[in-house]
Amino acid sequence: MPDFILVVKEDCATCQLVVPVVQQLAKLFDLEVYSQDNPGFPPEINVIDDTELEKSWSLHIETVPTIIKYDDSNETGRCFGWDRKAWEALTGESLSPELPGFRPGCGSMTVEPGMLEKLAVKFGTGSLHSRRVITATEEDDIEACFDRDWSDGLPLVPPTEIRVVRMLTGTFRNPDEIIGAVPPDYGECTIEKIAINAVMAGCKPEYLPVVITAVEAALQDEFCMHGLLATTYFSGPLVLVNGPISRAIGMNSRGNALGQGNRANATIGRALQLVIRNVGGGKPGGVDRSVFGNPGKYSYCFAEDETNSCWESFAVEKGFTSDQSTVTLFAADGMQGIVDQKSREPESLARSFAAGLRVVSHPKMVMAADAFLVISPEHERVFRNAHWSKQQLKDKLDELLMIPGEQLIAGAQGIAEGIPEKFKEATLPKFREGGLNIVRAGGSAGLFSAIIAGWGASGEMGSIPVTREISSH
Repeated sequence: MPDFILVVKEDCATCQLVVPVVQQLAKLFDLEVYSQDNPGFPPEINVIDDTELEKSWSLHIETVPTIIKYDDSNETGRCFGWDRKAWEALTGESLSPELPGFRPGCGSMTVEPGMLEKLAVKFGTGSLHSRRVITATEEDDIEACFDRDWSDGLPLVPPTEIRVVRMLTGTFRNPDEIIGAVPPDYGECTIEKIAINAVMAGCKPEYLPVVITAVEAALQDEFCMHGLLATTYFSGPLVLVNGPISRAIGMNSRGNALGQGNRANATIGRALQLVIRNVGGGKPGGVDRSVFGNPGKYSYCFAEDETNSCWESFAVEKGFTSDQSTVTLFAADGMQGIVDQKSREPESLARSFAAGLRVVSHPKMVMAADAFLVISPEHERVFRNAHWSKQQLKDKLDELLMIPGEQLIAGAQGIAEGIPEKFKEATLPKFREGGLNIVRAGGSAGLFSAIIAGWGASGEMGSIPVTREISSH
């Protein structure tokens, strides 16, 4: 091992400045000099060609010049840029007193845009462990994704090694980390496989922690992902994001929050579905036998508009702080609108909400499906002006949704559907305790709110909403 390794590039004024120092050190020590752009620079000394940047990448060089001291094979110190005092302390020599005492270095060629990912793919042997798929020279990469049955029906971003490595920069977690087995085939799921599907979905690296947490939530037993896949009902996983990360990555919680147009919302939900499809084998016509499905099975993801709300967020209700970021997974149907443009008192608007909620799954079904009530800003203002808390609204809805058994039993109102005759004299709640949840989202114009009903076997019968903190590590 040499005494010192120095990395330079000719296209750097500071590297040009320290040429006399380099020549001096080359006479005093066993010095290896690597040049990133010209193997003839610096002149008059033996220079090793590093124009492929392999050595710079392996040494984690971010600035040139960088000089590294070794004791046998162990690095004992390094300096970057030109700082005479630091270089003299590192080398133990008096160096070129005629030079200025300090000059900042330049960026290493390894940190140019996109270069780290290219170098990781080129020199990071074994960094990715997934099977490589080689396409034919004339094969269209997007069509290749369709041909291999990876797609949800829409075009995918081809998951090249560079794109996957770039996606993995969004997390500190080890790509080889196994987070569980994805139903229905229970394929082993690693962080790397999640990253591959996030690439195909069109995610940015900063979305990856949200996608990972969504997959982890889907694998919790209480969410019952296998059952949700296998049901002939309409439902699929809905992703609700709370906390600072939703704003940091630009998620939409306002106008069209449940529609198209926002990359983070669209691709995070899609990435979860692609993991279920490509890692777990959950494909329509296979285990997925839904009679209708719903458009949310492409992607169903939004953020709660918590910063503008007069109420605590859903995550805070679940025991998290407002500084924590969370993902909640809910086994959800499509969206049902509630129009009430006349109610200006909270009691009246609550009755409109209750009337809409009464029909979740079926007007005569009780304590089966859970639901989320998504309240728009204009409807929330009615409760804000009356100083109603979220709990007050929940209590009022619970009261309004206590239903006489005689209205619910089979045959009542000429409808064969219904509960057994033995409940005729009872009064029953529409939702189990904790089964109705309220969040705030949507555009600022429009006296509309929405009901997102749950899978008919949601709640204690099958799948319950799962909330997990998004880890930054």
